[in-house]
Amino acid sequence: TCQNMTNQDLVLNIAVNMSRLGRYSLQNQYARVSQFLEDTQKHLDQLEDFSPRFRPTYDRFKKDFLYLKSHPPDSSDWSETAYTWAAILTHRARFA
Repeated sequence: TCQNMTNQDLVLNIAVNMSRLGRYSLQNQYARVSQFLEDTQKHLDQLEDFSPRFRPTYDRFKKDFLYLKSHPPDSSDWSETAYTWAAILTHRARFA
């Protein structure tokens, strides 16, 4: 991963990954799900000093991301959660 990405770039990368996660879980491509969960975690670990306006989104996302990481990606609820966050993060990235 690129070390000098802005917070907005990181959040947009996470959003793209969430969309991929939704798609791969629907297609039962669980190896790809694992790969993108790991990649998303790396981006998340790089997010720092973001705007206070982004904090509520960040906290809610971390909670749902933990849910995704700790449950098998074989339900429509799992994919729905991933797709929902792809949309939310795309819209909220500018606040990061």
